Amino acid sequence: MMRRDRLLLVVTLGAVFTADFYFILLPKLRPRQQGPGEHCLCPLSRGPNLTLGGYSAVDTPWLSNASFVDLQATWFEGLDDSTEGLSKLGRLFAHPLYNIHTPELGAEEKLLQPEDLMGYYRRKVSRWERHMKLYSEAAAAVNVTVPEHQVSFDPEASWLKFHLGINRYALYSRDDPAVTRLLRDMQATAVISADYTQDEKALKGSCDCTQVVKPSGHHLKLALKLQNFGKAMFKPMRQQRDQETPDDFFYFVDFQRHNAEIAAFHLDRILDFRRVPPVVGRLVNVTGDILLTTHNEDLKSVFFTSPANNTCFFAKCLYVCKTEYAVCGSPDLLEGSMSAYLPGLSIAPRISIPNPWIRSYSFTGREEWEVNPFYCDNIKQLYPYNSGNRLLNIIDMAIFDFLIGNMDRHHYEIFTKFGDEGFLLHFDNARGFGKHSRDEISILAPLSQCCIIKRSTWLRLRLLSQDRYRLSDVMRESLGGDTLRPVLAEPHLQALDRRLQRVLKSVHRCVRRCGSGGRTCPVVRE
Repeated sequence: MMRRDRLLLVVTLGAVFTADFYFILLPKLRPRQQGPGEHCLCPLSRGPNLTLGGYSAVDTPWLSNASFVDLQATWFEGLDDSTEGLSKLGRLFAHPLYNIHTPELGAEEKLLQPEDLMGYYRRKVSRWERHMKLYSEAAAAVNVTVPEHQVSFDPEASWLKFHLGINRYALYSRDDPAVTRLLRDMQATAVISADYTQDEKALKGSCDCTQVVKPSGHHLKLALKLQNFGKAMFKPMRQQRDQETPDDFFYFVDFQRHNAEIAAFHLDRILDFRRVPPVVGRLVNVTGDILLTTHNEDLKSVFFTSPANNTCFFAKCLYVCKTEYAVCGSPDLLEGSMSAYLPGLSIAPRISIPNPWIRSYSFTGREEWEVNPFYCDNIKQLYPYNSGNRLLNIIDMAIFDFLIGNMDRHHYEIFTKFGDEGFLLHFDNARGFGKHSRDEISILAPLSQCCIIKRSTWLRLRLLSQDRYRLSDVMRESLGGDTLRPVLAEPHLQALDRRLQRVLKSVHRCVRRCGSGGRTCPVVRE
């Protein structure tokens, strides 16, 4: 009887071990042990058939090493005659990859309709007129002179055209003239009002010096309203272009750099993501454009004149409410970035979602993705990463952040109208371009762990690695049109080429991991 019980116990334990091995351990070991095509890390999924200059984006859903050579021959050769005489940036934007035919967009694929946006615009003008009337009456009662600012109601304003151009696929089309006009307007249009941004206002009286991560304030930013009621976020210069972030700085206490915002917009456009709102550099008169236009008494109260007779101001928050954290004009002019605001949340709701590869915002903590090599397997089982393009868009964002050196992507935002298939907004890039001498390879964890990438992204990265379209050269040329040129120091431009090669090597490692023949998984669909 005892022997029979022991035998039953052994059989039971053996069955439990076998089940654990088959259902838990074996799936995790298969990617390392199986032959090519048996268990690639990325699912085969087909999207809309986008025509890429005669080549279908989904004709070859799985690419092998040989396929990479074929694609290079298809896309990267035979274009010399048609683009002769153009600059590198001109040749890049003339390439078939940047001239993909997109279908006509229906009303549901556009973020806003003209009648809704114009109603929103008229309400903004009415609120402004009421506000100014009350403000003028209050000022007259205490014998204070209020500067008058000319305003204009312009149904053809560039910011309106930009908002109308936002669609399911990007913030603007490749050839949208409104973006060029908007950049010019943010650079030169008169400022009629200055105020703290909404998140800065939310911090008033709630700053907590015990926190490791400060909520805001150290990175002073302002909302500037322009003469035609367009709105831009102004981030002042805090760090010289040739300065690197000190090695002892954690990423969450790093400076925010105005030139990083400008450069990130240009890089995003060169990568053809078009997910960064337009940004341009501007010299702002801190007295005329901010102090004399603001109606916020808190903002007025932080202005002072430095011993060098420069006009300065600082953030209204306890832990940085000191003159040593101030930004100063020279004596009044201060350079900074002007980032276009997106449509208000009342007409274009957005949601903020934690990045699955969020970092630990403490001095000692580590997140699961940093210690679990199978982390992506878990993410791919979760909504909304278990279908559609969301995970591929996360990987696009990781590649973009790696190129600029941004470790601070803790959240991303999407427009709710477009649901799960909407693109990710690449907001707040001011912590990029801090170090040109170091490549933070951990930023690429989504790519290296998931081993998937959009075919269009892969093709453009390959294109930008060619001498004819070298990334550093086209970035230098693109940034050369900004008022604050040079926007980036030369070592940062050279770092882009080096980092691009590291992204390509990561993809090739995925090719080898999944196998060199048959189906392989790094390059997926558009």
